[in-house]
Amino acid sequence: MNTIDFSGKTVLITAAGSGIGRASAELFASHGASVIVNDINSDAAEATVKSIKENNGEATAFVTDVSKPENVDAMIAFACDTYGRLDVMFNNAGGSFPTPMLDIDLDEYRRLMALNIDAAYFATMAALRVMLPQGGGCILSTSSGAGISAVPGLGVYGVAKAGVIALMRSVALEYGRHGIRANTISPGAMETPGLVSWLKTLPGGVKDYNDAQPQGRLGRPEEIADAAIFLASDNASFVNGAVLPVDGAVHSTLWQPL
Repeated sequence: MNTIDFSGKTVLITAAGSGIGRASAELFASHGASVIVNDINSDAAEATVKSIKENNGEATAFVTDVSKPENVDAMIAFACDTYGRLDVMFNNAGGSFPTPMLDIDLDEYRRLMALNIDAAYFATMAALRVMLPQGGGCILSTSSGAGISAVPGLGVYGVAKAGVIALMRSVALEYGRHGIRANTISPGAMETPGLVSWLKTLPGGVKDYNDAQPQGRLGRPEEIADAAIFLASDNASFVNGAVLPVDGAVHSTLWQPL
């Protein structure tokens, strides 16, 4: 296995102000990448950039809402203007809180689809327009276990995340011979501030939720970052169109009545 080295390469990560995105930005930078840190929250984006620079890495923030195509086009142009190229596009933005499908009105449906599939689609198309003339590149997207199997309360989110998987597979099929690799990471429940706060509102809280996990704990954002940097590296040069669950075996379980 080759040493992972992203020197001279540009990596753009959406929702990189916290959680999986921040852990990934810091890891790519530690391996030599110049990182464009996107987030809708300027303070969060700048905090990630500061952390990277304090560790002698290179990063620049680009604050925007990636659910709007014109914003995404500007972000891709900024990455190329700043660092001269785009080697890795990591579509990480997304999210939802559990809500029964019949309780989701049209505006909320459109908001969930915009954040969880439209943003990935817009960024993927914009990245392809740069990467194809460049001779290749890597596109990664964060999906979810809800995009592989149904999760109560996450129906609309699951539809969008299943679309992310289909998008990456289609890109791999259509553009693989042109030097493009496109893969999906499917995280399990991660120990992020948002999820932990929500779990604390449930009976049994974080402890009961952890006890129900096959490995007895939540995942860590750094564990998703490790998967992302492998998939983006030359060590995964023949991995294309894949879905990699990083979920402590949750995807391997079969529901049974208690």
